[in-house]
Amino acid sequence: MKDILINGSAKLGVPLDDCRAEQLIKYAALLKEWNGKINLTAITDDEGIAVKHFLDSLTAVSTGKVRGRVIDVGTGAGFPGLVLKTALPDISLTLLDSLNKRIKFLDAVISELGFNDVETVHMRAEDGGQNSRFREKYDTVVSRAVANMTRLSEWCLPFVKVGGYFLALKGPSAYEELADAKRTISILGGEVEDVFEAEIPYSDLKHRIIIVKKVRQTPKRFPTKPGIATKNSVGKCYNLKK
Repeated sequence: MKDILINGSAKLGVPLDDCRAEQLIKYAALLKEWNGKINLTAITDDEGIAVKHFLDSLTAVSTGKVRGRVIDVGTGAGFPGLVLKTALPDISLTLLDSLNKRIKFLDAVISELGFNDVETVHMRAEDGGQNSRFREKYDTVVSRAVANMTRLSEWCLPFVKVGGYFLALKGPSAYEELADAKRTISILGGEVEDVFEAEIPYSDLKHRIIIVKKVRQTPKRFPTKPGIATKNSVGKCYNLKK
């Protein structure tokens, strides 16, 4: 695993030293241990974890947009958030997830790896985005494999401060999802800046990261309450006011 992490990260332009690679190896061990108690991942072999979770997450660093205060919305088992913290120890990281069992796992990883300036939050994204403690407080918001781009934008853009970035880590459907979500993104105060493509070393996978810049404040009515976004896509709303 160490060779894959060190060589793979170098290929991504985000080189990890021995110490950081060892941190991720400890993380993988905890992931496998806890996966026997709660369902965290279907990927349980060392190479799969290293490539499909760790190197995959590091592609976000390659965008050059991960900085300052960072929140990982719907973090699950900590991807990409904790991997970003390993590569960029100076960021201030918030991990938000709606399932308390996952939060307990993340707390164990944070303690074991000795991370500083990392907090876990047990909360739904719809509630967090309306909370003054979190709303428009982050330089970078990241999310990986959580929902389609339209719904994900409503959940994530409220957390981004004006001038900051939302990075949506996507796969093959990125461009199709983006086409459907562009109006939503604009309504929520975002502007699509780029779709960053990165090949994942040691695999035939290609990650597409949709980069959205926050250019104005999100209307106060968003995010809507849990369930409402599913029934009434924000992209279908017109003549919106704050």
